Amino acid sequence: MTMHTNWKDLLLRFLLGGSAVVLSYAASVLLPWKALGGIFATFPAVMIVAVLMVGWAQGSARASEIARGSVYGMAGCAVCVVAVLYFMKTTGLWWLSLGLGLVCWYLSAFLIYKVRRSIKSS
Repeated sequence: MTMHTNWKDLLLRFLLGGSAVVLSYAASVLLPWKALGGIFATFPAVMIVAVLMVGWAQGSARASEIARGSVYGMAGCAVCVVAVLYFMKTTGLWWLSLGLGLVCWYLSAFLIYKVRRSIKSS
């Protein structure tokens, strides 16, 4: 893979991922139904773009591996949402709640991955 290919790949990821995030944000703000707006606020743009780009460049088998690995991150997203809600209620600070939610996302996704891996190997 050349440097030119890397920049082209990064630019395409930026455009696709950024467009998905902007459209999701617009839907979450513009839709009159706040619950539906919340659903769009959690649109899995990064996962979709990752699977799309890997599938395009390396085929369906590799894209399937990326999608399978995304299960851990998506489960962590559920933990992140619950954690942010909890910390928003207890602290009232959105920025602290988001930071703690991100920590909970990473730790829970990694823990789920480790548990799944230990179950699979035993």
